[in-house]
Amino acid sequence: MAGIVRRRDWPFGDWPDVFGRNFPAFFRGFPEMESLVDREGMKLEEFVDEGTLVVKAEMPGIDPEKDVEITVSDNMITISAERRQEEKVEEKGGYRTEFSYGKFVRTLPLPAGATEDDIKASYSDGILEIRVPVDKGKAEAKKVPIQKG
Repeated sequence: MAGIVRRRDWPFGDWPDVFGRNFPAFFRGFPEMESLVDREGMKLEEFVDEGTLVVKAEMPGIDPEKDVEITVSDNMITISAERRQEEKVEEKGGYRTEFSYGKFVRTLPLPAGATEDDIKASYSDGILEIRVPVDKGKAEAKKVPIQKG
């Protein structure tokens, strides 16, 4: 049985963990940077299924028609979502929540040969699934001839 490997797309390894869980607060107001370190709001799975890149995002309690946007630009796919806190519960003994509210953004590179026009997305049981067809013919490297001058 193969071991489980945790894949990180953060280029600096465990660097943010040195500062603890509150380190992402440093980037509040900068969504592009925030998405690099804040992994609590949107957990992802990525795998290839019969020539299709599949990305699954965990998004319980989100209305996909109102609170989710998926964009593709420059071979990157960006998933933006917002979980709204509809009501505040005030109880005699206090109020505590571990739910994450606010805007969550993740940007992922698309593989070579991804056909951006055929991307499909669906949402079921708190999971957003994005399917990106990959054309293996386009993914192969092409040799460029060199002319002598």
